[in-house]
Amino acid sequence: MEEDRRSRGYHPLLRSKKRQGGGYSHGFSQSQIQTLAVICQTLLPPPPPPETTAEQKAVDSFNVATGSQPPFTDEVAEMIVKNGRSEAVKVFKIILTILSYRFGTLLLCGSLCLDKNWPFVLTFSELPLHKREEILRMWSRQSGFFLPLRITFFLAKFYTLFSFFSQRDENMKNPALEAIGYSIDTTELSKDDQEKPRPLERGIIETKNESDVTIRQSLTQKGVHVAREDNDNMHRIRCDVVIVGSGSGGGVAAANLAKAGLKVLVLEKGKYYTARDYSGLEGPSMLELYEKGALMTTVDGKFMVLAGSTVGGGTAVNWSASIRTPDHVLQEWSEESKIKFFGSQEYQLAMDEVTRRLGVTERCVKEGLQNQVLREGCERLGLKVASVPRNSPEDHYCGSCGYGCREGGKNGTDKTWLVDAVENGAVILTGVKAERFVFTDNTGSERKRKKKRCVGVIASSVGGKIEKKFMIEARVTVSSAGSLLTPPLMRSSGLENRNIGRNLKLHPVLMTWGYFPENGSEFSGKMYEGGIITSVHHVHDAESGCRAILETPLAGPASYAGLSPWVSGADLKERMMKYGRTAHLFALVRDYGSGEVMKENEVTYRTSKKDRENLKVGLRQALRVLVAAGAVEIGTYRSDGQRIKCEGITREAMEEFLDSVDAVGGVSTKGEYWTTYFSAHQMGSCRMGLTAEEGAVDEKGESWEAEGLFVGDGSVLPSAVGVNPMITIQSTAYCISTRIVASLTESKN
Repeated sequence: MEEDRRSRGYHPLLRSKKRQGGGYSHGFSQSQIQTLAVICQTLLPPPPPPETTAEQKAVDSFNVATGSQPPFTDEVAEMIVKNGRSEAVKVFKIILTILSYRFGTLLLCGSLCLDKNWPFVLTFSELPLHKREEILRMWSRQSGFFLPLRITFFLAKFYTLFSFFSQRDENMKNPALEAIGYSIDTTELSKDDQEKPRPLERGIIETKNESDVTIRQSLTQKGVHVAREDNDNMHRIRCDVVIVGSGSGGGVAAANLAKAGLKVLVLEKGKYYTARDYSGLEGPSMLELYEKGALMTTVDGKFMVLAGSTVGGGTAVNWSASIRTPDHVLQEWSEESKIKFFGSQEYQLAMDEVTRRLGVTERCVKEGLQNQVLREGCERLGLKVASVPRNSPEDHYCGSCGYGCREGGKNGTDKTWLVDAVENGAVILTGVKAERFVFTDNTGSERKRKKKRCVGVIASSVGGKIEKKFMIEARVTVSSAGSLLTPPLMRSSGLENRNIGRNLKLHPVLMTWGYFPENGSEFSGKMYEGGIITSVHHVHDAESGCRAILETPLAGPASYAGLSPWVSGADLKERMMKYGRTAHLFALVRDYGSGEVMKENEVTYRTSKKDRENLKVGLRQALRVLVAAGAVEIGTYRSDGQRIKCEGITREAMEEFLDSVDAVGGVSTKGEYWTTYFSAHQMGSCRMGLTAEEGAVDEKGESWEAEGLFVGDGSVLPSAVGVNPMITIQSTAYCISTRIVASLTESKN
């Protein structure tokens, strides 16, 4: 009974459950699995026998990775196949096979596999631990012709450590997390809170619970017109407006258009969760709430790209920062990009309305460890540090909003704009993925400059029982699928504007860290506690203006373990034991480089020289702030574990270390050292332009090629914002949607 009560607060998909029996589809052979098990054991070697019984649980947790429990290795293989790029997975399998032979091991490991006894050459699995560790370090440094060895190391390292530290048993326990002192708030909602109607209940239809028969009834009951059933294997639906996506742009557009009396249908391929569903567990939450389970990378593996994929989109999982568009950015967009409304009173009023609806507050009552460090370090250096406005109460102290806010204090679109939309008759279909827009020839004499007219979208159910596709006919179609998905959707629908999918901005981020032992520290708490972003420092210089901004991230133990540099099993264990008091600061730059996304999950990107220079400046400033705040050790995420102990170090030695810090390349770089870049903000891939040569959409957000097709998400922004873009995206969508209403009203009159 107690367990039943405890579990009612979590959605089953946001809990970790051990897989029962087989059922793996990774396709690895037995020899490949055996070799992978040894690599896992090398990355996570079992510790020496415990001195006390109290230590036994921690030892048992590490022993999972020794291969004595095969399901762990199978789980790692499953994750690699599911999330790794297909070309990299093929190479990975080949290398595992080669390593199962003596000659193959000699080829890939060199003299380290030689032995004085017969048969003189050992396979990788037969080598002692210290030699296997040296081989993995050697692989990490390989490039050029031997780059596949580095890719193999990266895949094995990340997925082994991520899987190990994110796994939970049926009681949501992981002894390794207990061993490092990691715990999350498991306070249950009251019975009254658990039984409250969900905010979007009256307007939501979750297709995972529907069939081809019941979906028609559910739509009709909510006032959506469904045509009589015919034999073309299609559910034909008619509405005024169909919106693809429910995040920052889609939520705002749905509210404004529904308030105008239009029948709005929102398509969301993710699922609907509320505060009572969220578990705060890193692994399952990332899997369910993010695009590609939060494990999406650029084609070359350089960037980890985070994008929300649930009702509310990125607003359900972002870190609450609610920063207005900087004046100099608005001036640039208005004057240089010639998009005049960015410099208008209309846009300023839109920002006012957005911040009002989101309940944005300007101060934080109590800051967490990382933000205490950022603020104190800046103040000791005489640097300006500002408070970050948030769409949450001033006393909001949730450190796991990136896994869904369990406190329910964050005002994403799922709690604000979409509620407004539903209250005005909008309907939200979850588990539905748009496949392509539908066009007809545009015969209207007044709009001959656009050859096509968009009349709706074809979509399909994802993971449910509905087999028929949906044909949604609408007067207006709005794509708010985000900068990574709107361009592929437009391209696959036959649109050809050269700007679609180009000019992608990512706000490149690089990470630094500093260790603050609890004993004698002036800073309280753990790195995963408290509001995620409550302070910001702008790195300025007289010549270049703002070079970067310094903020603090959410870094769960599995992500931290998987993405931190690995140099040995012992070093990994030391890092993880210090996890709770390792404060992170990141440098984010407004990028001048750009990328492309022409196909789904095919993101390419090149940082510019100026971006790398600005990141270097930001990294060095972040490390200075950590030192000033009192860190006893600081470092970066460079592959060799770049770090330095601060106690007793001379000023000259510290400056020498800082001079060695650079924005090195990604995992595919030609250099010996590499790092992982991050992006949580994607913009500009269907930018607005004064003409079709300059943009994919016009100033009203309408496609240059098709009448009636609008884009209302971050992809329309002319360039990068340089700060957290939620307010900018919502304000832009607010202007676009109010203009759609005005246009429809004018057309009707």
